[in-house]
Amino acid sequence: MVANIAVSEQIGELMIHCKYGCYYNETLKRFVADSTKCPSTFRMNQRRDHENDCDYMPIDCPNNAGCPPLLKKDLEDHLRSCNNVHCPNKKYSCDFIGTQDELEEHLKSCRFEGMKEFLRLTDEKVTDLQMHLNQKDQEIEFLRSMLGRLSERLETMEKSVDMKLELVERNHSKIMDEILDNRKDISALTEEMSHINMRINLGATAGAYDPISMFKCKGTFVGHLGPVWCLSAMGDYLFSGSTDKTIKVWDTSSSYKCVKTLEGHSGIVLALCNYGNKLFSGSQDCNIIVWNVETYENCQVIKAHDNPVCTLVAASNMLFSGSLKIIRVYDVHTYELKKELTGLNHWVRALAATNEYLFSGSYQTVKVWNINTLECVRDLETSGGSVYSIAITNHHILCGTYENCIHVWELNSFNQLETLMGHSGTVYALAVLHTASGTKVFSASYDRSLRVWSMDNMICTQTLVRHQGSVACLAVSRGRIFSGAVDSTVKVWQ
Repeated sequence: MVANIAVSEQIGELMIHCKYGCYYNETLKRFVADSTKCPSTFRMNQRRDHENDCDYMPIDCPNNAGCPPLLKKDLEDHLRSCNNVHCPNKKYSCDFIGTQDELEEHLKSCRFEGMKEFLRLTDEKVTDLQMHLNQKDQEIEFLRSMLGRLSERLETMEKSVDMKLELVERNHSKIMDEILDNRKDISALTEEMSHINMRINLGATAGAYDPISMFKCKGTFVGHLGPVWCLSAMGDYLFSGSTDKTIKVWDTSSSYKCVKTLEGHSGIVLALCNYGNKLFSGSQDCNIIVWNVETYENCQVIKAHDNPVCTLVAASNMLFSGSLKIIRVYDVHTYELKKELTGLNHWVRALAATNEYLFSGSYQTVKVWNINTLECVRDLETSGGSVYSIAITNHHILCGTYENCIHVWELNSFNQLETLMGHSGTVYALAVLHTASGTKVFSASYDRSLRVWSMDNMICTQTLVRHQGSVACLAVSRGRIFSGAVDSTVKVWQ
């Protein structure tokens, strides 16, 4: 559900009293201000900031639950005279309790004071070990769940094979009889098949089966602890961002293993793109982090937006980031904010760029921007719901929408050519692959499938179904397609 921002802002402007400055009047049957308590009034959207730090907030003495209730403003005076001050080494079994002055004398002779640095380091090591143990437990649970799924699938396949074997045995004699009866027709059928094969080889049939262009799943990357929302490929390495707030680096040349896990975001990683030797990652925490892909070091943190960073693309020495109703343009080398592109009416969920244009998708509109002047030169309207993905081929503009369809425009004239139907869920991602048999466009959808479209005749030539959850992102590298999904896996297609 999308929040009503206008109403939310109006509510946030209402003036209210601090809850620590009011009491319930039984006579009036409502809350009224108490002049002996907090006198502050403020806007409703400032309530949490004030009340979390209000001097009239009731608190307990941190030294002993037996002390009388206090107001926050009186805590400092109370602590100077409190008789229940514990030794800071209490967690190491020191049972001293006294006043602040007595504590200072005690610390001079406390047997734990001299060992506190050693004890602190020991605690840190124990905490690190516990954290690693918890992480291993999570990985074990994930592997167990995957093993359970595989076992269920294997059992289902065994039952299916048994049923089919029984059917084969039951019909074996009948089939043999039919074969004997049909021997006279073999020569005629063989001749007909030769004609069909000739037509297939010559490509006479539209949409003919071409085994060279059929894609198959070649492997699965497993390691993320949550859905995979974004992918970016660079040479032999693939980068994936996830709900677990990490970016994993996969070797796709030989080992097909995770070689590094990049940590730095405090929210879901929603967008990735690369430029030169740099990787840019955008997150729900509203920041963009710049990574050196040679050393995997965090080079820079850009405070990018006031809302989550939905999408990123880099071109012409510029980094474009999309968020709520805005696209910000940064210098890809200095990270300086160069311009803000406005006039957008919703979340910017998709960006794509060529040498001439930047394409942005927001609500039901694809905007075309001149990449040199950063001025909007064209609006392409859709009729299939909000735009979630954009891809550019040598001749076409494609966008996937919330209403399960893919719109196609001619790149030079911006005339709409076709609407591709087939998916039964939102089209979250599009990717272009140039093959010997022509340009192919891959689409990833909420319906857990990938579809392969031939741009020569705008026909779906293959449907790939291997993921156990919605397919959220795609990446292309060296003739291979990588797909990330809500099932926490990344699959390789070739």
